[in-house]
Amino acid sequence: MIINIIKCKTALSNSNLPGLDYSLNPYRGCQHNCCYCYVPNVLKIDRQKWGNFVEIKKNIPNILSKELRRKKSGIVGISTVTDPYQPVEKKYNLTRFCLEQLLIHDFPVHIQTKSDLIKKDEDIISKFTKIELMFSIGTINDNERKILEPNSSSIKNRLKTIKFFSDIGIKTSVFFGPIYPTIKKEDLSDIINTFIEYGAKEIMVDKFNLKPGIKDILKEKIPNSLENIENKFFFKETYNEINSICNKKNIKSDLAFN
Repeated sequence: MIINIIKCKTALSNSNLPGLDYSLNPYRGCQHNCCYCYVPNVLKIDRQKWGNFVEIKKNIPNILSKELRRKKSGIVGISTVTDPYQPVEKKYNLTRFCLEQLLIHDFPVHIQTKSDLIKKDEDIISKFTKIELMFSIGTINDNERKILEPNSSSIKNRLKTIKFFSDIGIKTSVFFGPIYPTIKKEDLSDIINTFIEYGAKEIMVDKFNLKPGIKDILKEKIPNSLENIENKFFFKETYNEINSICNKKNIKSDLAFN
């Protein structure tokens, strides 16, 4: 893993994502190395290099502190093109330092992660007036998770982390996506029940997005399931079933990027 220390000129970027006003990314690059990640295409990074480097924006807490004094209050999404709690956060604590600055101004915050490392910041997270934690989970089969998300936290640890925060009154949700193509319709009820059991208050659903280069990787990793990813009816039928289950369970579900 190549680690580089860099300086950034800005911290907050205007966000076009639904429900977010700003995006904040303390790192560039991600150690989780999810083979379906869309970020290399967005940032125009060689996909072969993705997952093998992280750039540490060492000065981002100071830049953020200055920006918050003049920015209009709005929901800050942490992060949108990296995971704020990837393993390097344990050493560099940039996400924590940024949260400290956001707390001073009490900006509303939305954190999305695949990592149980977020628990280390419970003391800060619990002080925000408005904060939501969204945990990305595309399957509850951890053997499959290891194939497509090799360096991320186990599914069990993610679920336990959802419950940890839910039990102390923090709003938690699940980003059920990209939905693994190995999931069968008859599995969905148990999966949704599991999310609810561990405290999720909302479920956001997304499909595999076959950006350039991703299809070739999936052919290698999960060759027998690629047909479902390419079948537009697979996701449509899957989402309709999820929505039906969630309606019966009285839990909100929605399409991501709809």
